[in-house]
Amino acid sequence: MTNEQVFWQTAASEPDRLAVIVDGGGTTTYGDLAETANRLSHGMRAQGLTAGSVLALVLSNRLEFIALQLAAHQIGVYVVPVNRHLTAPEAGYILGDCGAELVVADGSTAATVEEAAKLAGISPEVLFGVGDGAEALRPYEELLGDSSTPDDRVAGAMLFYSSGTTGRPKGIRRPMSGLSPEVEQARMAQSARAMSVTRDGVYLSVGPLYHAAPNQNMMMTLQLGHTVVVSSGFDPEHALGLIQRYSVTATFLVPTMMHRLVTVPAERRKKFDVSSLSTILHSASICPVATKRAMIDWVGPVLVEYYGSSESGATTLIDSESWLAHQGSVGRARPGMAVRICDERGEELPPGTPGLIHLKSGVVIEYVGDPDKTAASYQDGFFVPGDIGYLDEDGWLFVCDRRTDMIVSGGVNIYPAEIEREVLQHEAVLDAAVFGVPDDEWGQRVVALVELREPDAQRDEVAESILAHCRERLAKFKLPRVLEVVDQLPRTAAGKINRARLRDIYQSERAV
Repeated sequence: MTNEQVFWQTAASEPDRLAVIVDGGGTTTYGDLAETANRLSHGMRAQGLTAGSVLALVLSNRLEFIALQLAAHQIGVYVVPVNRHLTAPEAGYILGDCGAELVVADGSTAATVEEAAKLAGISPEVLFGVGDGAEALRPYEELLGDSSTPDDRVAGAMLFYSSGTTGRPKGIRRPMSGLSPEVEQARMAQSARAMSVTRDGVYLSVGPLYHAAPNQNMMMTLQLGHTVVVSSGFDPEHALGLIQRYSVTATFLVPTMMHRLVTVPAERRKKFDVSSLSTILHSASICPVATKRAMIDWVGPVLVEYYGSSESGATTLIDSESWLAHQGSVGRARPGMAVRICDERGEELPPGTPGLIHLKSGVVIEYVGDPDKTAASYQDGFFVPGDIGYLDEDGWLFVCDRRTDMIVSGGVNIYPAEIEREVLQHEAVLDAAVFGVPDDEWGQRVVALVELREPDAQRDEVAESILAHCRERLAKFKLPRVLEVVDQLPRTAAGKINRARLRDIYQSERAV
């Protein structure tokens, strides 16, 4: 048991405390949000959902998303957030694969969900729509039952789907804990405190709630009595305006967002007061050292980085002071957790030697419908996410790259992230992606695609300037054989470069 005051207790003791502000939308208090969640819990049960059932949410960032998730998680229901930008066949695959028993959409997704449900063989009777544009589905209001606290409360769980950048998405299912909602929420609150998130702040959520990190970080801060400001998406200067307007104390950013923030001209950034920020969480991909250093120089030592995966959760942590002493590290294992580096056979490697990262966090998942993949992802109780990295003598972890992204050219291993870090330091570059393509002579050759800060610049001249910059900083075998300027790089909703799509586009455009 714990004395931590989490969402349900805050709702009871401080019902008028402001819980959620949707940028451009509505607001709600803790008391009203809890009442809505109770009503939805009864409504879900009236539709036949029981402990272990599956609720799919195909929604934009809105109040109902949060209420539905809270409701499901006090009656033992799995919540599957579905990327609202998927096509009907893509969404249909997930709805069918997870066994969705109830689906909620809004006006931006209703038509897609109707078609996806047909493809998945799901009855239209379990499709509900909220807001304008979703009138073809059963009204969300039919899910609102009695406002009393439901009986037999038990914590639910998330069932996230991988982004599918290397194939079809896989459902990542965590086992139900069997604990009360309050105890499960207290665990989230303790994680938040470990990440330097303090009680009673204001949290800005700029990522899509259907993605794991934005979703869980948002829900985590609700357990500490925060007011959550939910934005529909990320725009650097709009985000800065929200931080100033609401005196935001904490937020979560991916490295791409940070890079775009620090490339906003200093004279424009100075117009915004961001002094309220006490914690910026970041994760999701490797952060270039120059970007992180620029962030710390600007906002102060308030960055807290964690490393893990949707499967393992946050397994390492590093605050700004520790990072400045170990630049490039993603931290050391959290208490009760472990990190090791192994070769392909599972033999542990000495400090300083790159190999496969193994994580032990106490979390054990299963991939929906794929026991072979589940078994292959664990070795001796450690989860193997497929990342390459090394530990130094003091246990600080450094991530080199994804194993699947590694380029092998002329028999030599080349890490795209290392090249991207150097390319991004060129003053003309807004963003960059490096990947390998087949080469008859070398096996693979290195290709770099870049977005420019000034799209109208002379592309050939800038490309040559970037290559000259790289020649001064990278060994010859690491240099891009091809460097091209593009209008925009394809990314997943989480802000990660979609390398599978990038390679496909690049190679299809050059196919004979």
